[in-house]
Amino acid sequence: MGIDPVVLFFVFGLAAGLLKSELKLPPALYETLSIVLLLAIGLHGGVELVEHASLTLLVQALMVLGLGVCLPLLAFVLLRGLRFDRINAAAVAAHYGSVSAGTFAVVVAYLVSRQIAFESYMPLFVAILEIPAILVGIVLAKGISRDTHWGELGREIFLGKSIMLLLGGLIIGAVAGKEAIKPLEPLYTSMFKPVLAFFLLEMGLIASGQLGSLKQFGLRLATFALLMPLLGALIGALLGCFMDLSVGGTAMLATLAASASYIAVPAALRLALPQANPSLSLTASLGITFPFNILIGIPLYHGLAERLIAWGL
Repeated sequence: MGIDPVVLFFVFGLAAGLLKSELKLPPALYETLSIVLLLAIGLHGGVELVEHASLTLLVQALMVLGLGVCLPLLAFVLLRGLRFDRINAAAVAAHYGSVSAGTFAVVVAYLVSRQIAFESYMPLFVAILEIPAILVGIVLAKGISRDTHWGELGREIFLGKSIMLLLGGLIIGAVAGKEAIKPLEPLYTSMFKPVLAFFLLEMGLIASGQLGSLKQFGLRLATFALLMPLLGALIGALLGCFMDLSVGGTAMLATLAASASYIAVPAALRLALPQANPSLSLTASLGITFPFNILIGIPLYHGLAERLIAWGL
């Protein structure tokens, strides 16, 4: 099977940016595409959430919450081992404990195109994983401090664009139900991949602009940005097997654990850790990890899920 066309859109944008092309998408279009993707993911998850609501799902959600706490701790240890200072190590770790909604959209398209079934309530896990890593990152950076404006920070976290769109979509889908939502189904069926293709074109252009920062931050950052997704994917896949998810669900959880936020976390940390260098986080998450996951990682994590489940883990 050939490369998915939506991935080729990302490659096209990356190449155009590296070649210093004049190609640019209007900023308003990028905003619109991200809104449509997040709402579509939330709507679909909300519809399925009602149908699968159970004590088992609650237990799974708590396990995923624990994953969101463990991943930034692991990332922090690795970054400190690579001699990054405490503040920047905590800030980068928070990005890697959280998730990339864009990567999630790509893994959804990957699995659907190959007719691989997965648990359709997975968008709930995306929303859960967005939050704990930010709080862990702040505590790692400066402990529980009176100087932290927790009210303002909480507003940024819970009322930020990505969380609001995901949760809003989940609630609308859950309240409306499958029958009432049918007129909007094209948002997460026939329209989903075309919207994702244009979104990835823009992400390729943005990622190309981050690669230049490697000259400044060097091999240590690149090592972390390639190692952490592999470790996160392994942990996520093992957790998926423990939760008795399908192959597709396990691959999806592995991908979520391997991804890094570049929307919600930067906005929150801008308030909480203004002294942290945002170029470090964005270069790692958007310039290295995102392209790695899109081009190589997702098929790798799918293969890992197949192997682990075949071994009976």
